[in-house]
Amino acid sequence: MSASDTPPVHRHLERLAAEGIDVVRVTYPDLIGTERARDVLLDHLPSACDHGLAFCRAVYHTSPQGDVVPVSGGLDAGLPDICVRPDLDTLTALPWEPGVATCLGEVTDPATGLPAPESPRDLLRAVVERCHEHGLRPVVGPELEYFLCDAAPGTARGWRRYSEAEGVVYTAGLRADADNHLLRTLRLLRALDLGVTSGNHEFDGSQFEINLTHSDAMTAADRAFRFKAAIKELARREGRLATFMAKPFNGVGGSGFHLHLSCVDDAGDNVFDDPAGPHGLSVTARHAVAGILAHAPALAALANPTINSYKRFGPDTLAPWLIDWGLDNRSAMVRVPPERGAGSRLELRLGDASANPYLLIAGTLAAALLGVLAGEDPSAPLEGYGYDTARSAVLPMSLPAALDALETDTALTEVLGKDFTTSYLTYRRDEVARFQRHVTDWEFTEYAYHL
Repeated sequence: MSASDTPPVHRHLERLAAEGIDVVRVTYPDLIGTERARDVLLDHLPSACDHGLAFCRAVYHTSPQGDVVPVSGGLDAGLPDICVRPDLDTLTALPWEPGVATCLGEVTDPATGLPAPESPRDLLRAVVERCHEHGLRPVVGPELEYFLCDAAPGTARGWRRYSEAEGVVYTAGLRADADNHLLRTLRLLRALDLGVTSGNHEFDGSQFEINLTHSDAMTAADRAFRFKAAIKELARREGRLATFMAKPFNGVGGSGFHLHLSCVDDAGDNVFDDPAGPHGLSVTARHAVAGILAHAPALAALANPTINSYKRFGPDTLAPWLIDWGLDNRSAMVRVPPERGAGSRLELRLGDASANPYLLIAGTLAAALLGVLAGEDPSAPLEGYGYDTARSAVLPMSLPAALDALETDTALTEVLGKDFTTSYLTYRRDEVARFQRHVTDWEFTEYAYHL
């Protein structure tokens, strides 16, 4: 019996047809976390479930500008296929696309039947399984920021900030959002069932933050991935650009991707909580913090994955660029919010919005797990305002430095896997090389007239 003959597939087909849906968009994340997809007519969905959809594996190795990076298994292997099968359990109607539903795809290598080494979703799945082996079931709550831009024809960039209003941090309504972008977006996202809870205008003009509820790690990554894709798609419908670039503009701050992390045991009890422990934290929680601090330089390569990411760092940026932790202290890289009991958790503030949700969560879990296994406590928590290099070590301040840190952190790369790490380092180092060959506007302005 083929997959298309099974009762669950037939039930999905009947339901979709009854809802007036005739197209299913099958999506999956590439190496940098952007959406790759194919629209499948409903009549052909059973075949897609049986045989899968063929994509060139090198799509994982393709840059944002369409260059195919020479990662092993792509160009050198003759550009072979990967096979993507619809995961019908993730089917959701698109509120803004009548007649279209979307679902995630499961990716395999047709030659081996195994997951593709570069598949971010499968990497996270493997790390979560490692956590389960040690009795830890991670729970993750994502927080993402982005900038909204209007078209600016005739300008060098082609885009300008939607609003340049100042002093409107943590606001909602027309004062910072004259076209009600946030309100309209929240309502559409609610129908997409991503666990969206709330949103507000953030620190700088045209910057917004939308919060997602917590869930198991894989579901949280899926929701963050689909959230980012949805935000960008909704902006395009209005002729706008929503960007999760770390720091798209000079003179204003960057956009973060904060992760709230806790763990529960098999009974569902929060294992980070211990009323008798220091600061109300369990041994497991303190070891997890220590692991994240110990592996922070390597983790930066996943949390801050682009050349641009490191322009978000620096004094007075409110972005963490030192390796420290604190109790309800937003100037620390790892913040422990004040809730205890079932709400006990840590918040990693290192990531920026350009991070691939699957890789950021996988790296964070891997570092926390290594800390639990090492059994070491963190240093004393930061007191007062941070950003003092006399008190805390400095994170890598460039992408090349972060990639070097990842390569040399053999404990972390063992958890992430050799094949993935090699592919990721090759891809990102190609990005560095392309940037170093590129003449920027700053260089021309700085040198051309005088030299």
